[in-house]
Amino acid sequence: MNAWMTKHEPMPAGFFGIAVGTLALAGAWRVAAKLWEVPAAAAMALTVLGVIVWAAVMAMYGVKWIAHREAARKEWQHEVQSSFVALAPVSTMLAAQAVKLWSHDAGLALFAAGAISQVAVGVMLHGRLWQGGRNGELVTPALYLPTVAAGFVAAATAAAFNLPELALMFFGSGALSWLAIESKLLNRAALAAPTAPALRPTFGIQLAPPVVGGVAWMGIMSSMHVSLTGAAGIVAYALLGYGLYQAILLLRLLPWIRVQAFTPSYWAFSFGVAALPTLAMLIAQHGGPLWVHELAFALFVAATGVIGLLFGKTAALLWEGKLLPLRAMQ
Repeated sequence: MNAWMTKHEPMPAGFFGIAVGTLALAGAWRVAAKLWEVPAAAAMALTVLGVIVWAAVMAMYGVKWIAHREAARKEWQHEVQSSFVALAPVSTMLAAQAVKLWSHDAGLALFAAGAISQVAVGVMLHGRLWQGGRNGELVTPALYLPTVAAGFVAAATAAAFNLPELALMFFGSGALSWLAIESKLLNRAALAAPTAPALRPTFGIQLAPPVVGGVAWMGIMSSMHVSLTGAAGIVAYALLGYGLYQAILLLRLLPWIRVQAFTPSYWAFSFGVAALPTLAMLIAQHGGPLWVHELAFALFVAATGVIGLLFGKTAALLWEGKLLPLRAMQ
């Protein structure tokens, strides 16, 4: 193991996407186990796997700051790579939802650590954006991660711990940041040069805001015992509809994105892919019509297949010794 690590570059922060995707899929399976005859043991096994992956990636990132401090600092300063550092607190809050199944207090402690960290990281990175000088060609959906993803996941986790007022505050932070950032991304797409192939997998993040926000919204409504009649239902269905549109749009863009050979950066798709069926299942669980059940099941099967494919391709890279790039010869 030591010999392998000395030959390869340290783990990039983007690997937190693997933890996020695994934990999000585990959450989808837990909802499915309540809605259909999906094996609860499989949902629990995925949950355990997600926590293990999160702990391993977190440990590797800690080692990076100890043993490869200069590489960690450069990543933190990079206009794109730094956004993925925000997935550390995001994955911690998703892990908190999982750990809550065994220990409420341990889960709550993880949530507090993740929530405080995500605010700190978000303020630092969003503050850079406000200062200007960003290279327009490096503007990608990764911009969503420090504020939008973090806000929505904090909202969902707060709701899971029955803190609906705090959840609503986090939801507002994520939702309003999403609207502002999406307009920036559309402006960049319309006026700037095409995104470089190496950055195109980050477009998988585009699916996440409406559906992760929708999952957070459903959690808040559930914690406040609000039914999906009236305004609450309008918001839930609107977010599901926009999420489905973004999924279709990504299918249309897939040939353009896949010019870049598979790397772990394709895990950027996983959060939105897992959250889309989760949102549909939560709507079905709260009295949605039959067609929502059928749509949710189809999306659940597709999401499991897509993330399973990501696992398979990532395992193949690990087996071939190509998961991390080789160090440059000195």
